[in-house]
Amino acid sequence: MKPTANPRQRKARISISNVAFLLIATSMTGQLLGFLRTKLVNANFPTAGPHSTDAYFAAFNVPDLFFYTIAAGALGVAFMPVLADRLSKNDRRGMWELSNSLMNFLAILMGIVGVIILIFANPLIKYVVAPGLSPAQIHTAANIMRLIAFNPFLFMVSGILNASQQAMGRFFFYAIAPLFYNLSIIISIYVFKGNIGLVGLGIGALAGALLQLGIVIAGLWKLGYSWKPKIQWHSGEFHLILRNLPPRSLDQGMDQIESIVETHVASGLGSGNITYYNNAFILSTAPILLIGTAISTAAFPRLNNRLSRGRPDLFRKDFLMVIRAMIWISAPLVVLCYFCRGYLARLIYAHGSPQIAAIFGYLTLAIFFRIMYAIISRWFYAQKDTKTPMFVSIFTIALNVVLAITLSNPNTYGVEGLAMAQSIVALVEVMILVAIMLYRDHKLFDSEFLSGVWRIISVTGFTVVASFIMISLYPLGINDRGIFTLGSKLFFITAITFAVHFAVSALFDLDEVRPVFSRIKRIALSPVKVDL
Repeated sequence: MKPTANPRQRKARISISNVAFLLIATSMTGQLLGFLRTKLVNANFPTAGPHSTDAYFAAFNVPDLFFYTIAAGALGVAFMPVLADRLSKNDRRGMWELSNSLMNFLAILMGIVGVIILIFANPLIKYVVAPGLSPAQIHTAANIMRLIAFNPFLFMVSGILNASQQAMGRFFFYAIAPLFYNLSIIISIYVFKGNIGLVGLGIGALAGALLQLGIVIAGLWKLGYSWKPKIQWHSGEFHLILRNLPPRSLDQGMDQIESIVETHVASGLGSGNITYYNNAFILSTAPILLIGTAISTAAFPRLNNRLSRGRPDLFRKDFLMVIRAMIWISAPLVVLCYFCRGYLARLIYAHGSPQIAAIFGYLTLAIFFRIMYAIISRWFYAQKDTKTPMFVSIFTIALNVVLAITLSNPNTYGVEGLAMAQSIVALVEVMILVAIMLYRDHKLFDSEFLSGVWRIISVTGFTVVASFIMISLYPLGINDRGIFTLGSKLFFITAITFAVHFAVSALFDLDEVRPVFSRIKRIALSPVKVDL
C-alpha cells in the first residue's frame, strides 16, 4: 500500500511556480516603488548645484560595495546549500546555530566597516567615487553616506535571516520586506525636501533598512529561532561557509567595483551624467530583478535539495525547465525595453529623457544576459562551486573597466559607452559560463531543450514585429508627458506584444505557455460560489 503524505506537510509544500508568482508580484511592486522613488527624486531635486541628484546617486556606491563584498556573498548561494544539508537531516537546531555563527561573525566585520565609512565618507567620495563633483556636492554626498554607513550591517542581518527562512520554504516575509525600504525613502522626500533637502533621503534610507529588518524578524515567528552571542569556530559546516564566502563575496564585490568605476568615469563627463546613467541603469535592473532574481531565487532551494538527496538527474531536469521558462519570459520583456526606451526614459525623468533613452537602449542586451546569469550562476552555487563564477567575473569586470574607459571617451561614445561595455561584458560572461557547464556536463543541453529554445527564438521574431507595429500606431509624441498619457500608450503596446507572444507560443506548442492558459481557463471557467 502506498503511504499517505502527512496532511500538514502536503499543505505546507509550495511549488516553484507559486513561489515564483509571489516573488514576481512583490518584485514588480518593489520595482514600481523603486521607479517611483527615482522619479520623485528627479522631480524634487535638481541635477546641478550643491544638492544635485548626482550627489545622491554617488553616496550609495561605497556602502553597497562593502555590503555585497563582505555580507551578500554569504547570503543565499554560499549559505543556503549548507542549510539545505542540515534540513535534509531534520537538524533545525544545527541550522539555527550556523545562522547565528555566520551572523555574529559578519556583524563584527560590518560594524568595523560602518565605522570606516562614517569617518572617511568625505575622502571616499572626493578621491574614489566621484572626483568630478563640486566641493558642495561632495559635502552633500558625504553626509548622505554617513547616514547610511550602518545600512550594510542591517541588510546583512536581514539577509542571513532571509536565507534561513527561504531554506525552510518561507518566502512571504522575504518578499515583502524590501518594499518598506523604498516606501521609507519616498516618504522622506516629502518630509525633508523643504528643510534639510537631499540629505534627508539618507535618513529615509536608514529608517527603511530598520523597517526591512523588523519585517524579516517577524517572519521568524514559530520557526524556533533564538539569537545567541556565539560563533561555532570548530564547526565543519561553518568552515565550509567561510571557504565559500570569499569567492562569492569577491564575485559580488567586483560588480560593485564596476559600479564605482562607472560613477567615477561619469562624474568626469559633465554635470548630470551620473544621474542619467543611474536612471538608465535602474530601468535596466527592473526586469533583471523581476525575472532573473525572482525565478532563480524561487528555484534555488529545490536545486539544492535535488543535489542534497543525490538526484543529479532531477537537478538537471529542473534547471533546464527553469532556464527555458526564463528565456521565454525575458524575450518579450527585452523586446519591449528596446522599443519603449523613449517612453520609459520620459516616465522616469522628463528633462533628461533623450540621454537616458540612448543609454538604456544600449543596456537592453545586458538585460537578457544578466537574467540568464542569475540562474546559470546558481547551477554552480548549488554544487557549492563559488570559485568558477568568481574567476569569470574577475576577467569580465577587468574587461568591462577597459571597455568602459575606452568607449566612454568624449571623442567616442561618451556616457553611452558605459552601457555598451555593460552589454558586451554580460554576453561574454554568460558565454564563458555556458562553455564551462558543457565541459563538465556534455549532456546538459539535450535535443529537447535546444529545440524548445529554437522555437522560443522563432516566436520572438513575431513578438518583435508586433512591438514594432504597436510603436508605429502609438508613437511617442513631443508633448507626451505624465503617467496617464505615457502609461496608457505603454499599456496598449505591452498588452498586444505579450498577447502575440503568448498566442504564437501556443501555436508553436511551447510547454511554457500551457500553465498560463491553464490558469486563465481555471479563473475564467471556474464557478463562483454564492452564499444565499
